[in-house]
Amino acid sequence: MAQYLNKAVEIWPKEVPGGTVKKELNWKERPNDGRCFYEVTSPTLEAFVPDPAKSNGKAVIVCPGGAYAMLAYEKEGQEVAQWLSKLGYNAYVLAYRVPNNRLGALQDIQRAIRLVRSKGATQVGVIGFSAGASLSCRACTRWNEPAYEANPKDKTDTLSCRPDFGILIYPAYLDEGPNHTLTPELTVTKDTPPLFVFGTEDDVHYSGPSTPVIMEAMQKANAPIEVHYLTKGGHGYGMRRGAGLIWPSLAEQWLKESY
Repeated sequence: MAQYLNKAVEIWPKEVPGGTVKKELNWKERPNDGRCFYEVTSPTLEAFVPDPAKSNGKAVIVCPGGAYAMLAYEKEGQEVAQWLSKLGYNAYVLAYRVPNNRLGALQDIQRAIRLVRSKGATQVGVIGFSAGASLSCRACTRWNEPAYEANPKDKTDTLSCRPDFGILIYPAYLDEGPNHTLTPELTVTKDTPPLFVFGTEDDVHYSGPSTPVIMEAMQKANAPIEVHYLTKGGHGYGMRRGAGLIWPSLAEQWLKESY
């Protein structure tokens, strides 16, 4: 099992937006999820580098879920990054700010995309699970809305924070509009990056309603989307069981065909 390497780099060179006091990251074990973070004040990226002979020059930022209250860092972060690195991607697990800091999380992913792009990746995509899929979708639909004030002296902040693609696995919180319509902050247009979405109908509080909502919004905007919507599967399976054994091969094929 992957270990937290202490080689993860802080994404903010000096102060974190909002004046957050930096604290050391500490693990907590959670049944069925493995190692988790319950408080992140100094966001980090942990890199998983592919075999140079297999590297495709592209990068994917992995956003673990946890209801914006915690991060299932091992199950929905490190394990996914290891899989992506075996496919040839430079994978980076983002420890974004929790608990209950959606604005901070959006700032963190915009900064992370710019930081990874500064390393020379030919493409930078995002993949997220549950709340991490919500964050990934926010990155894909709000990339032209700066979430933080860029530092004009920092060349990284001059780079685009638009992901080249997004992968949303059992996404949550995409249906927070009236009567479970699209969450108002999500602005879907023809310029929204292509999305791959995997959810299940019996995931009644999360991907059940969120998946068809984002599919309809993307279709109306003529933005590319591939959706896999299973009858059963539930929530929180990562890559470990049930539906978690199905989506990786579908996503891999989509990546090969599109990117």
